[in-house]
Amino acid sequence: MRFRLTLLAASLLIVPLAQAKTTAELPQIAAIANTTTPASNSPAVVALEGSVQTALINSIKGDSSTLARSQLETAKQGGKQVDKAWLQASGYDFGKKANQQAGIELLSAFSKLPEATLAQNLATVENINLNATDGARRQALVDAEGQNYLYFLADALGPKLGEAFIRAYDKGELGKAAALLKASEVSTSEAKKHFDYKRPFLIPGNTIHLVPDSAVAKDNHPYTADGGSFPSGHTNTGYTDALLMAQMLPERYVPLIDRGARYGYSRIVLGVHYPLDVMGSRMVAERNVAHYLNDPHYRELFDAAKQQLRSALEKECGTSLRECAKVPAQDDPYAAKAMQTFYRFTMTYNLPAAKVKASPLVVPEGAEVLLEAPLPNLSAAQRRQLMVRTALADGYPLSGDASQSFWQRLNLHDAVKAAGR
Repeated sequence: MRFRLTLLAASLLIVPLAQAKTTAELPQIAAIANTTTPASNSPAVVALEGSVQTALINSIKGDSSTLARSQLETAKQGGKQVDKAWLQASGYDFGKKANQQAGIELLSAFSKLPEATLAQNLATVENINLNATDGARRQALVDAEGQNYLYFLADALGPKLGEAFIRAYDKGELGKAAALLKASEVSTSEAKKHFDYKRPFLIPGNTIHLVPDSAVAKDNHPYTADGGSFPSGHTNTGYTDALLMAQMLPERYVPLIDRGARYGYSRIVLGVHYPLDVMGSRMVAERNVAHYLNDPHYRELFDAAKQQLRSALEKECGTSLRECAKVPAQDDPYAAKAMQTFYRFTMTYNLPAAKVKASPLVVPEGAEVLLEAPLPNLSAAQRRQLMVRTALADGYPLSGDASQSFWQRLNLHDAVKAAGR
């Protein structure tokens, strides 16, 4: 696969080694991502992707015979899919404004990034966007228009459990989880206003290709987005949903974590976000989910939603979740070893790391809750040690103070794998 040079090539000469490494690795990353799309070599994966796409389209168009573009603007889960009454009756305060401000503070290192890093940020999205496969573009469109639904999570569950998830979701059997996951997403709108970073396709001289919609509305209208670019709202949504579902279905914890990273990659495929946007949203989503899971009142809601979801899926599967979650290797791209390479790449997108003085990773109090579901036999101290042992090297963009450094370096994929899961 041949990669085009960007108009910013001259400015990138100051970081030739980092850029060379990124460009060389991008075809490998694209090939890994392609295994998770409708272009997969696995008939079972292709069939599941088709089910996700069909279910999403049917849900958006509702009783209409066709799906009009105008319907995309207001599309969201409703009816039997979500138990709004249950959540409203709880009276739980999600503290959205406080969490939005916490997110802005967590990402404050963005404002101090050097121009060379921002230039490579644009160069990377241009390369990924311009060289994306048709399969990656189709999946990116489904991911984008399915933001207000949970269908995309089926991808990481494997063909059998994934199909069961779609059926149970549409029957309203996952209503509590559907309500809680979406309510747990913390908007990035205030952060976008604060950082005021233009989207890549708005940068003068960019080479972004806006992807025509051939997957949802199917009218070939170029997909675009408005508002600020940093951080990514879609990625925040996708990673929050995936991380919470991973807590409910630890049998598929790592694939679901990888799906969150893959969801962010889709935003770059479409050319509407930079690597820094999706990296920042991963950090914020992890922080927010840990915050909620450490709240006893939230945990009561979470446990009720988890119990309902697991019972409903077992019923749909007709077997235990453990058995239903088992997938032949050739039909399980999100559990493939190559996804470790993909996940690590999405933590940095190979943007240049600054030389920093080595310092111990400080695990914020309660962060270890994120490993509680997949590693229930480990103590809190052992989970914290795993987080330290498997952390990304320091100095990559968005690292700053101790808290920023932790959330940027936290590698949940490797932590779980290192524990033998």
